[in-house]
Amino acid sequence: MKKALSVIGALAMTTNAAFAAPVQITWWHGMGGANEQVINQVAEKFNAAQAACAITPVSKGTYEEALASGIAAFRSGEQPNILQVFDAGAATIISAKGATIPAEDLLSQNRHTLDRDAFIDGIRNFYADADGKFIGMPFNSSAPIMYINTDAFTKAGVTPPKTWEEFEAVAPKLKEAGYVPLAASQLTWMLFENFFSRNNIQMASNHNGYDSIEGTTLNATAPEMIAFWNKLKEWHTAGLFGFYGAGWADNQKPFEEGKVALWIGSSGSFGGLTKTATMPFSADFIPYVAAIGEGNKSSFIGGAALFAMSGKPEAENKCSADFFNFLTTTEIQTFYHQATGYVAITKAAYEASKAEGWYEKHPVAEVGIKQLLLPTGEWSKGYRLGFYPQIRAVEEREFNKIFSGETTVEDAFKAIETEGNELLAKFAKTAG
Repeated sequence: MKKALSVIGALAMTTNAAFAAPVQITWWHGMGGANEQVINQVAEKFNAAQAACAITPVSKGTYEEALASGIAAFRSGEQPNILQVFDAGAATIISAKGATIPAEDLLSQNRHTLDRDAFIDGIRNFYADADGKFIGMPFNSSAPIMYINTDAFTKAGVTPPKTWEEFEAVAPKLKEAGYVPLAASQLTWMLFENFFSRNNIQMASNHNGYDSIEGTTLNATAPEMIAFWNKLKEWHTAGLFGFYGAGWADNQKPFEEGKVALWIGSSGSFGGLTKTATMPFSADFIPYVAAIGEGNKSSFIGGAALFAMSGKPEAENKCSADFFNFLTTTEIQTFYHQATGYVAITKAAYEASKAEGWYEKHPVAEVGIKQLLLPTGEWSKGYRLGFYPQIRAVEEREFNKIFSGETTVEDAFKAIETEGNELLAKFAKTAG
């Protein structure tokens, strides 16, 4: 009788375990529209793939709003399990003492392995520490690329440039053909940060901020940067560069309408452009300055990574680790890449998309990946700068003043460097 009861008890325990409610975890992010819908699909795929965990994604508005919400929630002990943080906010969350568990540690603590070499070269360093350990889990990554109005180049009888010297040579012919030769969105990312990266110039001291937050300073007044922006100002005055405002769409729309020959935008924009562009287009790498001699290196990525927030029960941390591991699978990476237009972050997903002919149908979707696979220079691995969203705001203010004639390039970049260094010093005191 006792044996029968023990068997019944064992069966009851097994049944209860089988029907136990999954461990609930939350994922705060800064995505909306179509991208939010894809995030919801990724969560649904994870929840359907196993029964132990259930993840709930929650949009917190913009990238900036998601970061602010996550930090405020951590301070009040109400943080999510996983927080999406954009590129410029990485230093803020990484330097917040005790706020996160490094992604690589979380995975290994829960018996998952992470192969750093499995990730696209231009991606794996950005959210890692100076030794290469992943602090954040790369998620949605993009590259700044050059979109090409093919009709404009056919009409002008010239070929798209690879370097800024080549652009200067063909721009007058594009203008004569009736086009504004060049426009660019988010100049902070495109023509400031990625000028450093593509030309392999140091952006900040302390190994671009990776080695220490103490005493880190900007290299905004690098002579190569000043020379390039003086050229950009000349091109603007001559009608060879169109600056339509600080808003992303302000500069994308003239390209979509066929008025602009070249637009520097995000690799993640190609899907939308296929629906909105009024003319055929292609794409190539963002140009570099041949005269510098160190150029044609990989670019700094844009987008965001996922961070595991600390202070959660072990069972929830295990689910976060399981989810991170799930995200690295070739199936999910391929799905996310193709559904959103963000670059494939793993080499396997890239190869899988290539094997199925994705890039034969969508060649522009491969340009950003190829750019991130270019040789990595000493100064093109990334940057880790505190209060960088605020520094970007200073940059935008000064860029506006340059093109409105309110300041010179030299004075603008002195202001960026001075105010940027003040913000970096303030961040060091705040985080220290």
